[in-house]
Amino acid sequence: MHITSLPSRYGIGTMGEEAYKFVDFLEKAGQKAWQVLPIGHTSFGDSPYQSYSSYAGNPYLIDLDVLIKEGLLKKSEIEGIFWGKDETRVDYGALYAGRFEPLKKAAGRLLENPPLDYYTFLEENLLWLDDYAAFMAIKEQNGGRGRDDWKRDLRYKNEMSRFAASSVEAALYKAIQYLFFKQWFKLKEYANEKGIEIIGDMPIYCASDSADVWAEPEVFELDGEYLPSRVAGCPPDAFSPLGQRWGNPLYDWKALEGRGYDWWERRIAFALKIFDTVRIDHFRGFDSYFAIDRRYETAVNGEWVEGPKTKIFDALKDTLGDNLPVIAEDLGYLTDSVRKLLDYTGYPGMKVLEFAFDSREGGEYLPHNYPQNCVCYIGTHDNDTAEGWYKEVDKQDREMARRYFNLTEEEGIACGLMHGAMASNSFLTIFQMQDVLGLGSESRMNTPSTSCGNWQWRMEKGAASERIAEKLKDMTRLFGR
Repeated sequence: MHITSLPSRYGIGTMGEEAYKFVDFLEKAGQKAWQVLPIGHTSFGDSPYQSYSSYAGNPYLIDLDVLIKEGLLKKSEIEGIFWGKDETRVDYGALYAGRFEPLKKAAGRLLENPPLDYYTFLEENLLWLDDYAAFMAIKEQNGGRGRDDWKRDLRYKNEMSRFAASSVEAALYKAIQYLFFKQWFKLKEYANEKGIEIIGDMPIYCASDSADVWAEPEVFELDGEYLPSRVAGCPPDAFSPLGQRWGNPLYDWKALEGRGYDWWERRIAFALKIFDTVRIDHFRGFDSYFAIDRRYETAVNGEWVEGPKTKIFDALKDTLGDNLPVIAEDLGYLTDSVRKLLDYTGYPGMKVLEFAFDSREGGEYLPHNYPQNCVCYIGTHDNDTAEGWYKEVDKQDREMARRYFNLTEEEGIACGLMHGAMASNSFLTIFQMQDVLGLGSESRMNTPSTSCGNWQWRMEKGAASERIAEKLKDMTRLFGR
């Protein structure tokens, strides 16, 4: 469950009181891990997988009540702000309009008399913070437009673009990041003290509209105008006849190899600092990736290109050590080459129960075929909930699932699949909170290839009850997990 899905009074889940209550719920339920989506500063479209920085935290997740308690914000300054009319859905338009003014007020007060650890924060995050703050300041001066729509000489880090970045605005963005990570590490420490690790998520690609591309354009495939020459996506398949055109710039892997993959080393080292374990999205892109010429609006004319394969992981091993706490998202179109790369790294891959009964996927997702070195999910944020999936899946596949797990509607489809996941040989099982609560398609987090209505689900206040915790704890004990 992502942090945005927690209850709160301010339109979106935050790192405040409800986050700590959720950690308490997990402890009571006998759980040992909480997996979240990427926590980066989301850009246009509000997807956690498209952010303005690979490092900066999402300001929306900063809890306002904590800022009031710290004297950085006045209650009167947030009264009357419209956060959205439905407490079970995130209204990102309302957040965009109302969130930053109070955050900047709090940041301004912090800068009037910064605590000593603020300067420590600046020093420890020097490699990314200045660039992010300058990028966001330029974005404000350009009316919030994306980097691709800026004047050419502003699209990359140089003397002109640095000069154009307002020092006042940049300072506020730095202070907001300080507030974010102060709350983040306090929440993470609380979870760790309860014996719960935080599993984070790292998108493989960066957004074109990001400080990453602005600050180090040389590691991306850009043309003479500093625009992506080719973009990422995936080919047409049974789910999407036009494929998916994600639009992210591709990496210049030759340039990265020449630098010893230092860019990736920094990025993964930072992720392992803020999370206990990191899930790397679209792992197969390290073996080969789908490239689409920027001119094309669909993925029909793309092509597969070889990636860095084992070389990048050898470099990471040399600098970061063996046995990194990484989960590889190895879903999608897999080849023997991808499987060999996964085996080479030793990272656990992912198994999704909702794929187990799909004739297009084969039998490798059936629990009795799992190796121990994998993580079992009923579904991910890109899948329907268990209840929704069961209603919509092909009749033949539904019947196979019913027989395989001995599913009954009286017990609940989600509960039956949770039993099957816990009984598998995977060393770790992860459930969507929607499935723990037995919710239907109305609570689905994301539908790939759609641009509206995603990332909005929020849990009702009190839904993570003592009864649900006890039920989950009993199930966990039953299967010796």
